[in-house]
Amino acid sequence: MSLDRQLRPATQSDVAREVGVSRTLVSFAFRDAPGVSGETKQAIFDAAKRLGYRPNAAAADLARKHRSAVGLYLMDIHNEVYADILSGVRMALPQARNRLILSVSQFIDGVDAGAVDSLIEARVGIIIAATLLDPDERVQELAQIVPIVSVARPVPGVDSVYSDDDAGARAATEHLLSLGHTRIAHLAGPDYDGHTVRRRSYEKTMRGAGMVPRTVPADDFMQDAGMRAAVEILDSADRPTAIFTHNDQFALAAREAAYARGMAIPGDLSLVGYDNSRTGRLHGIDLTSVDLHAIELGNIAGAVAMNRLNNPEAPIADERLTPELVVRSSTAAPRR
Repeated sequence: MSLDRQLRPATQSDVAREVGVSRTLVSFAFRDAPGVSGETKQAIFDAAKRLGYRPNAAAADLARKHRSAVGLYLMDIHNEVYADILSGVRMALPQARNRLILSVSQFIDGVDAGAVDSLIEARVGIIIAATLLDPDERVQELAQIVPIVSVARPVPGVDSVYSDDDAGARAATEHLLSLGHTRIAHLAGPDYDGHTVRRRSYEKTMRGAGMVPRTVPADDFMQDAGMRAAVEILDSADRPTAIFTHNDQFALAAREAAYARGMAIPGDLSLVGYDNSRTGRLHGIDLTSVDLHAIELGNIAGAVAMNRLNNPEAPIADERLTPELVVRSSTAAPRR
């Protein structure tokens, strides 16, 4: 034991380090919150006894017997796909019996910045998460505290409702290849667990067609980051004739960057997005995009959440939807 530990009372963080779990899990064990296994709880209590930790009895008294509130985590309120997921969730929730509490990621330095923790602290009964950036292990750990329904990203061992990103990205890439494009770039998102399937599918499809893939990742999922990556692609010596982007926001950023350089779409550059957002469908934009059926994702996720609340021992849900490529005027054969 360090001298510092001898001079100060033990904390929940000390107990967490001793057991090898999160501080949040220690907190919930002492508050007798559901979702902490008996074995883990006993290990936490034993470690607390060894370290001399004394829990706050008043905090433990806050535990409730039943929680009907539903927490909804959204990664980005600026992306229309999350508004559609919210609409779908609302349709699935019985308005008279359930409250919906919304929390939005602050996305600080690539971290969700406590948005999920705020829902846990609000003592919701279940969290619908669209879409978490935390590693799979972290999501699985959180799901031990409060049940989680992961939307738009499958997480092993956690209720998941998602679209088949492998099929969607393959369809987008094959569409551009079928038009005769050989220099196709992919404007990808950052490298997080569960968020690289589109990138891998694009690269595999390109190699399968005998082409060299070219992936340029943005440093986050916001439109400004997409603009920076698009500028890098379009200002390169070997400018591509087509770009497939991780989402519609990135496609719209690439569209603006292309127009700023005097390029015509699709004459000089074909664009394929992902999400089939309402903005992308507007006349004058007419973006070819992969529809992941966001409203349906939200609706199914809401139903899965209600089933989990009512049947805590139900089998883990794994609901995978088939995306659809919607071809519009932003793609054409490359100029000869």
